[in-house]
Amino acid sequence: MGKILAYSGLMEGKEVSWMPSYGPEQRGGTANVTVIVSDTMVSSPILNSFDTAIILNQQSLDKFEKQVKPGGNLIYDSYGIQKPPTRTDINIYRIDAMDAAMAMDNTKAFNMIILGGFLKIRPIVTLSNVLLGLKKSLPERHHKLLPMNEKAITKGMEIIVKQ
Repeated sequence: MGKILAYSGLMEGKEVSWMPSYGPEQRGGTANVTVIVSDTMVSSPILNSFDTAIILNQQSLDKFEKQVKPGGNLIYDSYGIQKPPTRTDINIYRIDAMDAAMAMDNTKAFNMIILGGFLKIRPIVTLSNVLLGLKKSLPERHHKLLPMNEKAITKGMEIIVKQ
């Protein structure tokens, strides 16, 4: 999801930083990625606070909720959260992406549903460039999945709810 967002920003001529942290954390911990998409030069890829955080499990919520800037956005999927966000100085959005992916009978659509929800509240890149970024990041043998991914993005835009 972060890689596609970064590709999309590049295609729109924006300044982009993409810094994944997918090491051993992805096997049970809090893997994360920081993506910066800006109209001005990005001075550092390292952030102490975020405009928006997308949270997909309780460990990540416990770790990153406090790093959202006041007035910023926190998006979470309730599937992996036992204790929802509690801050009152940020905008909190719930997106039931795992439920929607299971209803689509395709759990691999989960991240595209999340991306759609994010783009609904923060349209920092256009959907056409997201689809182009997806096409560039997928091997050609998987291009048949592009319509399904577009449907998942659209679904995410429909189901995100402000708390």
